[in-house]
Amino acid sequence: MNAATQHGSALEGCGPVLPSGGRAPKPLRQQIFERVRAAGQTPRIDVSKDLGISPGSVTQLTSELIAHNLVVEAETSHETSTRGRPPVALEVAPDAGYVVGIKLGDFNHSAVIVDFAGKQVAELDCAAAAQKHEVDGLLVEAETLLARLIKSADMTHDQISGVGVGLAGMVDHDAGLVPWSPLLSSRNVPLRDLLTERLGLPVYIDNDANMLTLAELWFGAGRNKQSFAVVTIEYGVGMGLVLDNRLYRGSGGLGMELGHTKVQLDGALCRCGNRGCLEAYVADYALVREARIALDMKAEQFGPVQVMLETLYDQAKAGNERARTIFRRAGRYLSVALSNVAHLFDPSLIILSGERMQYDYLYAEDVLSEMKALTLDKGRDGPEIDINVWGGFVWARGAAALALSATTDELLGDGWAEA
Repeated sequence: MNAATQHGSALEGCGPVLPSGGRAPKPLRQQIFERVRAAGQTPRIDVSKDLGISPGSVTQLTSELIAHNLVVEAETSHETSTRGRPPVALEVAPDAGYVVGIKLGDFNHSAVIVDFAGKQVAELDCAAAAQKHEVDGLLVEAETLLARLIKSADMTHDQISGVGVGLAGMVDHDAGLVPWSPLLSSRNVPLRDLLTERLGLPVYIDNDANMLTLAELWFGAGRNKQSFAVVTIEYGVGMGLVLDNRLYRGSGGLGMELGHTKVQLDGALCRCGNRGCLEAYVADYALVREARIALDMKAEQFGPVQVMLETLYDQAKAGNERARTIFRRAGRYLSVALSNVAHLFDPSLIILSGERMQYDYLYAEDVLSEMKALTLDKGRDGPEIDINVWGGFVWARGAAALALSATTDELLGDGWAEA
């Protein structure tokens, strides 16, 4: 068990790096396209070896992909020992298509445009009008953000193939339904269909923790991992899980709500309305709630959450014992949660992600040591712990990965149109 600092993927390309031969029953042309995208740039012979298919099949199917302007040939950037003309490699066509990823948040919304190769070409964020929205209000904010983003990229609406949207709460990805979200004043909102109609584009929605997990699976530390978990700590606490290179959502799309697992019966009040939830001790609003007491603040001194968190952290660093106690208690509850994740899923990697990872009291060595002490000794090291302090647009990039995955399935799956 060890901790690592912030990092990006050392791999080229984007998307999951699947085991040789794959296991998903996708059409061969889609497997080839995704292999090329994951590699960034690769010769046909390597695609043939990786997928275990004949060079002739690769040549035939890549010809179709080239004809549809999804893949192009390029001189390989890899070194070669042979003389003469450099070997020809394949890469995703720069203008093959574009998708948008949107993160709808408590205090601000963010959005990115990425091309089919996963390269980000534009980003934009804006303040949220309120922490809790009426449905129509949230739709208007999403529509406005999309229009501004497309304009900033000097693109047109019809260049976008799809939109991925992530938000906090319980989200049924398959049904496109939001049973509950702290952003919405209504329950059981058919948000996917409402956004599809409002934005005029195919929309795919999911829980924001799953968005962050997709960002790790497509762009980060999870690209070449068979199984890993992502625990997010920001205004709420979330979790995403990848099993066998696939995002696991549960039978109804409502799984992995780590923040609402109970760590104290009849404990602190959570924003979901229940008591004793993990996030009621670890999330931003929980730390701020304690900070007001620890720092002896009057109501008129209450400022923005971010400012209060920074003040609390500075006080802890300066030796304020009450401030330290708040972080210490949050860290202990976090160590219990991480131990439970290790026991339940036995992932090879647990990634602690989100802006709160800058507050090292939440993942100090004693927190990781306590997690190890609480975890059964199985005669081998426990899961690796990785700390990833992503920037604010990572959530939107994960939403873009959701749109890329869905768009690729639709474009290269059963709906493939022959040239």
